[in-house]
Amino acid sequence: MKEFKYTITDELGIHARPAGLLVKKAAEFASTVSVDNGTKKGDAKKIMSLMMMAVKQGQTVTFTIEGPDEDAAAQALEAS
Repeated sequence: MKEFKYTITDELGIHARPAGLLVKKAAEFASTVSVDNGTKKGDAKKIMSLMMMAVKQGQTVTFTIEGPDEDAAAQALEAS
C-alpha cells in the first residue's frame, strides 16, 4: 500500500475538469486508488465519487493506492 498527501491548489477545488484528469490517470493502472479528505472517501476511478466529496481549495487529501502496480501508480499520480 502506498499513500501520499496533496493539498488542493485550484481555486475551485476538485471540480469537473481536474476530477476528469485524475480519473483518466488513475484508470491507467490496475491498482485501486482512493482519495480521502478526512470526512469522505472517494474512488479516484469514478468522477462522480470525486465530485461528491466537494473538496475545496486549501484542503489536504490523502491518496491510497493498493495493487500490483501501486508503485508506478503512486509515482504517476503524485507527479500529475
